[in-house]
Amino acid sequence: MRLLASGKVRELYEVDDRHVLVVASDRISAYDVVLATPVPDKGRVLTAMTAWWLSQVEDLVPHHLVRVDGPEMLCTRLRMVPVECVARGYLAGSGWRDYRASGAVCGVTLPPGLREGDRLPEPIFTPAAKAREGHDENVSYDAVAESVGTDLAAQLRRLTLAVYERAAAVAEHRGILVADPTLEFGFDPEGVLTLGDEVLTPDSSRFWPAAQWRPGRAQPSYDKQYVRDWLSEEGLAGTPAELPPDVVAATRARYVEAYERLTGQPFQ
Repeated sequence: MRLLASGKVRELYEVDDRHVLVVASDRISAYDVVLATPVPDKGRVLTAMTAWWLSQVEDLVPHHLVRVDGPEMLCTRLRMVPVECVARGYLAGSGWRDYRASGAVCGVTLPPGLREGDRLPEPIFTPAAKAREGHDENVSYDAVAESVGTDLAAQLRRLTLAVYERAAAVAEHRGILVADPTLEFGFDPEGVLTLGDEVLTPDSSRFWPAAQWRPGRAQPSYDKQYVRDWLSEEGLAGTPAELPPDVVAATRARYVEAYERLTGQPFQ
């Protein structure tokens, strides 16, 4: 099959004029750099988790998944909307940095005195502009409306918050807090707005153990923040470093535990 795109973690292949094959590798990236050491089974976990989440939200929005085979997803081909659709229910990451600097995130003013990791009064839509390289840039809702039109911007905000609120409720019931998932949407061949890419995985959202949630600090997580923290402690942030076996094993364990706790199914 013809390779259409190769990202930090995934390859995208052309199947025919209506379908693509999305292959999730075991590569892991941090600080916008792909690390030298893969994490075994990571691609399978991400694909299985995406498939499970899509089954949980398919009554809210159409999705692109046709079927799954290991780390591969056969998907409907989409014309992607050039917006990273981020919902935030908690203050973390770039949202926390923006709040400390301005008291707002993506133009949404928040109450004073919030701490890192605090639950927001209500979930907010905080989009980002897709970047060819490096970090995506947080932008305001008005900037999205100007870029894609007011009607589509409103649909993106409504669907993003609907998916997040459903996911947050499902996950919290299973002992996990979903902090700030990034979703992507596109138009299928019939022009229907459709949920695409990976959905609610440890690579596209912060997952926190609910029992260990303590605002006012960085939270323990099931995502790759563990790897970021190790790289920072070792002075290797931003380099294609090799991970030692214990870090690889602990990272894999976090991904697998997130899948098993959310789905209630053993990872095989």
